[in-house]
Amino acid sequence: MFKNYLKIAWRNLVKSKVYSAINIGGLALGIAACVLILQYVAFEFSYEDFHTDKEQIYRVKQDRYNNGVLTTEWAAGAFAVGNKFKEAIPEIEDYVKVFSTGDVVIDKGEETLKIDEVYYSSTSFFNIFSYPLLSGDKTTVFQEPNTAAISETTARKIYGSTDVIGKSIKFNANSEYRITGVFKDMPINTQLKPNILLSYITFRERILAENNQDPEADSDTWWFSDGCLTYLKLKQGVDPTKVESKFIPVVEELAGEEFKSSNSAAVYTLQPLSDIHLYSNYMFEPSPNGDGKTVYLLLGIAFFIVVIAWVNYINLATARAIGRAKEVGIRKTVGSQRKQLIFQFFVESFLFNGLALVLALGLTAVSIPFFNEISGQELSAGFLLNSNFWIGLISLFAIGVVLSGSYPAFVLSRFKPVEVLKGKMVSTQQGALLRKSLVIFQFAASLFLLIGTLTVYQQIQFMRKQSLGLNIDKTLVVVPPVVADSTYLSQMTSFKASLLQYPAIKSVAAATTVPGQPVSWNAGGIKLVSEDETAGKQYRVIGVDYDYVDQFGLNMIAGRAFSEEFGTDPEAVIFNRAGITQLGFNNPEEAIGKQIDFWGNQYTVIGVSENFNQESLRLPYEPLVLRLIPDVRGYFTIRQSSEDVAQTIAQVQQEWDKFFPGNTYEYFFLDDHFNDQYQADQRFGKVFGLFTGLAILVACLGLFGLASFTTLQRTREIGIRKVLGASVPGILKLLYKEFAVLLVLAFLISIPIAWFAIHNWLQGYAFRIDVHWAFFVLPFLAIVLIALLTVSFQSVKSALANPVKSLRTE
Repeated sequence: MFKNYLKIAWRNLVKSKVYSAINIGGLALGIAACVLILQYVAFEFSYEDFHTDKEQIYRVKQDRYNNGVLTTEWAAGAFAVGNKFKEAIPEIEDYVKVFSTGDVVIDKGEETLKIDEVYYSSTSFFNIFSYPLLSGDKTTVFQEPNTAAISETTARKIYGSTDVIGKSIKFNANSEYRITGVFKDMPINTQLKPNILLSYITFRERILAENNQDPEADSDTWWFSDGCLTYLKLKQGVDPTKVESKFIPVVEELAGEEFKSSNSAAVYTLQPLSDIHLYSNYMFEPSPNGDGKTVYLLLGIAFFIVVIAWVNYINLATARAIGRAKEVGIRKTVGSQRKQLIFQFFVESFLFNGLALVLALGLTAVSIPFFNEISGQELSAGFLLNSNFWIGLISLFAIGVVLSGSYPAFVLSRFKPVEVLKGKMVSTQQGALLRKSLVIFQFAASLFLLIGTLTVYQQIQFMRKQSLGLNIDKTLVVVPPVVADSTYLSQMTSFKASLLQYPAIKSVAAATTVPGQPVSWNAGGIKLVSEDETAGKQYRVIGVDYDYVDQFGLNMIAGRAFSEEFGTDPEAVIFNRAGITQLGFNNPEEAIGKQIDFWGNQYTVIGVSENFNQESLRLPYEPLVLRLIPDVRGYFTIRQSSEDVAQTIAQVQQEWDKFFPGNTYEYFFLDDHFNDQYQADQRFGKVFGLFTGLAILVACLGLFGLASFTTLQRTREIGIRKVLGASVPGILKLLYKEFAVLLVLAFLISIPIAWFAIHNWLQGYAFRIDVHWAFFVLPFLAIVLIALLTVSFQSVKSALANPVKSLRTE
């Protein structure tokens, strides 16, 4: 029986080739787009899924408060957190501390290797996390000082093999470690991606030794030094909120007096390990994270596209109802039961969706490289081997068959054969209303997506073109040397002087941080000397040399820049406007000459600069302090006047190799580096735009098919009107009017929804565009134009047709 139903469905498919092509093509595009987005979403949600005990692992987030005001949210907080919480709270099974030590340089004789992603780790790293250790004992790998575990790729880079247990590795010409473990390269879907892990006890013992075993130098007791990632593994079945509630008394007991003396506080909360990638963007994140809102928005787009494709099927099925009505009437006359007809229509839906599914899988496989390029993901056709993918796909297919087949099956099978065969049934009010409602939904969804695409594009352009308050053009940045000794100031001074001998180089400066990077030096307790300890506040601090202010063209609104003519400037600081406001001055001039307390040392305020964007325009201006450090070990920023960039790069490398031997020469261009902050926004804009285009294309395919059938049904009416004197423009106006009304209704529905969505999305940017009327009108005009072009082919053809022929064939 099923074979017979399938054969009839195939005949109907072949008989109406245009209808079938539109339906299968639209469904295939919708399913392919949906599959691509779902793979993207699945990858984003897969972060940390491979950890066996992921449900028990949490990261400790730290919030710093001054005078009751939240000043900083840290991913990497105080060093004492892990061990002190473990000692005091029995619900904690284990903990691990992880913190970055910066890049290291390894001398291989003729070759110098620079290795990034180097961290210190306490003993339980491989006990808590499920990162595979290829060799070594996970329980003892970090127990002793001067031991290290390295990734398999790093092992091959240095030694040419992974059989390296017991070998020594020397960093930065002065630190030697014994290799006790080799771990498998970290997967893509994890936040921590270390190349080398060093034993934490090495760091702890070194700091104690440098401070004559002073107990205050024990990093396990540090509550005011930040930068340590702390992960807790809770015991099975423990409620994390109950554990959080026990943090407060522990902190109060061990550091409460110190916090009270500075009128500050630290509040600790737990972040589920699997939530970090999508819902965390705090200070000292070990790697860039995703955005949960973006992921859910893309999930919504996937829903829109596939529903639009199903709507096409339903629309065209209802439009063809008159043609299929006679078929239903004859079938019922010769004895077909309603349930058999319902099954027949579901088989047709099954066939259309099945063929579309096969085509969609082919489109998906072909599109993956292009999608990876615009989205920055690393998807592959390997998802076809994933059982969860097939469960999801079969579910999607089943939903599509039921949703797209239900209306034709239950409505068309209800037609009465007597009325149909007598020709009394011309149309159904319910069918027309449904068609119009579905068309409105399609174009309201398309308008919503197009308005969103235009808004994203305008916001990105705004951020890229907005004045930053500093000059980053034609600036080459050289990454600071890792290997340096006590003669660094002399080397630095000579290096800068040698570079300035080249005519193409206008200026050279140095700083701990360059624009486009978060300021990692966070200093609390800064206050006026005349104030008590409770007035201390948090600031971001950039260590700079004498040339920094002039090179970046900071606008000094009060006082002066640093100058070698003033011997006291090493004890001087410059604030930005936000910083001086936080210090308590409304007039920048009033702050000049004031003394501040900076960690027990006194500095004089000699200048105030206008606010500038140190980071992305997503973020507001932060209170900044520029502190003069003549021998600052930071990035060299080189302003060039020549267009011959290659020559400048070569000249800088020549001098670099002379003054900083043993260090790798690495550089980047500051404007590119700053704009890299917007890569995620740009990729989101491209992905959003791509799928918006697909949604409109799928909607237009349906509109084309619907217009064709609607016009075909009105062939006799058009013929009569022409015989009675109607003009071609008049006929076109008649045909366009119905669709124009539907588009206007779609526009009116989409406006409030789109406004609410883009208004809320823009709140995520400190510097943002205003929502303009053009963001709504231009997409509407574009949709109207696309829709008119879509329906024009069949409409113009019908309007120009010979009325005699129209009346004869009707």
